[in-house]
Amino acid sequence: MKKVIFALGMLLMAAPAQADLITKHSSSIQLTVEGPAVQSNRIGSSYSVSGSNVTVSAGGVANNVGGLDLSSITSGVPGVVDVVATAPSDGSAFSFSESYTQGDAIVTNQSALDSSGRFDAPNLYGNSTTQVGGTAGTLAGTITSGHTMTLTAGGPGTTATGQFVTEITAK
Repeated sequence: MKKVIFALGMLLMAAPAQADLITKHSSSIQLTVEGPAVQSNRIGSSYSVSGSNVTVSAGGVANNVGGLDLSSITSGVPGVVDVVATAPSDGSAFSFSESYTQGDAIVTNQSALDSSGRFDAPNLYGNSTTQVGGTAGTLAGTITSGHTMTLTAGGPGTTATGQFVTEITAK
């Protein structure tokens, strides 16, 4: 009886396993060189005046708003009118202040890219943000058949990302 149980045990150990294991391996590298960008917003002309105990005249021209001549607009920018402020002649206290911001003229030519893909002469208005494009330089990446990755840093405005993924599934 012991021999039968031993033989049956040996037979069961020799039977193939019923679990399947599936493995998947993948590697990837992403190399990026940032492009140039310009964001530019025109600012408008503005004029403000304030004071007390003072007489103000804006050149006596029709269509004047403070010190801006709205009848003479060139490339989107109104002309400026001399503002005359007259203080009291009796020596009384007075205050006067004025402020002027000249708006951006409308630019009709478009920004051109130079041969390296960078902005040669962008239109920059009063409110502008400029990002210089990246330089690839020595930016590089390699993957071997054994999933070994080598990443080499590039110039400014570049990124190098390497990824190795292993997936094991038991069924």
